[in-house]
Amino acid sequence: MTTNSPSTVPARGPADHEVRSQIVAAATEHFSRYGYEKTAVSDLAKAIGFSKAYIYKFFESKQAIGEMICANCLLEIVAEVRGAVAETDQPPEKLRRMFRSITEASLRLFSRDRKLYEIAASAATEQWQAVRAYEEDVRGLIADILREGRLSGDFERKTPLDETALAVYLVLRPFMNPLLLQYSFDYTAEAPTHLSSLVLRSLSP
Repeated sequence: MTTNSPSTVPARGPADHEVRSQIVAAATEHFSRYGYEKTAVSDLAKAIGFSKAYIYKFFESKQAIGEMICANCLLEIVAEVRGAVAETDQPPEKLRRMFRSITEASLRLFSRDRKLYEIAASAATEQWQAVRAYEEDVRGLIADILREGRLSGDFERKTPLDETALAVYLVLRPFMNPLLLQYSFDYTAEAPTHLSSLVLRSLSP
């Protein structure tokens, strides 16, 4: 299946350097406590016990640190969705599981910590690289499921695949984008079932 890892974000220094992980862990805790918007790199440096210049050896900006945190969160969602989809060989059921798992994972991740939600909101608003890669990954997974369904005879083949994949993605997007998800809390319990059923009816051959 298509995979575009959202873990590729602006960073400096050795990719596997343990200091990078230490900075990200400390920043995650700091952002969670004080908020992303209200925190400066100098605040992080003081909290971690590093100099501001030393942090800049590994990350070019506060956004770069936020992107790394965001990428880690999005990787959690992707892993959970792929795990749910892999539990069945039936394309229609794969699509149902994708709608349900991505909604549940997004809701849990974006709402469990209001301070970290600020990072997700900034990422979605400014379309950070991690978010673009995540969205491409989801669209790729949708296309893979549709392709399987066409080969198995479960889905219609007349509509161009890329057009169908985009349409399904747009139906799913309000439940994976933190800015839109906050307006859909009242529907998250029933939306995955109703929307996936509607999409599957439209895909019938």
